[in-house]
Amino acid sequence: MAYQRGKRPRPEASTQADEAGGGDKNWIAGAIEEPGALHKQMGVPEGEKIPAGRLEKAAKAPGKLGKRARLAQTLSKMNK
Repeated sequence: MAYQRGKRPRPEASTQADEAGGGDKNWIAGAIEEPGALHKQMGVPEGEKIPAGRLEKAAKAPGKLGKRARLAQTLSKMNK
């Protein structure tokens, strides 16, 4: 592909959703790799809610635990 000075080549494949700013509709399904993993890591039984204080503390932790806790905080805000 010829590359003109000051211009970048256009991406070959783009969807209408990306052009409209919609992005990926099912990003949550891809973000949750192992359902229930946060409960297991924190020692909270699956049927119970994780207390907000413990979730906030876990969100500051590095690694997978922190990532999972931050995602849980984000998802908890979605239906409000």
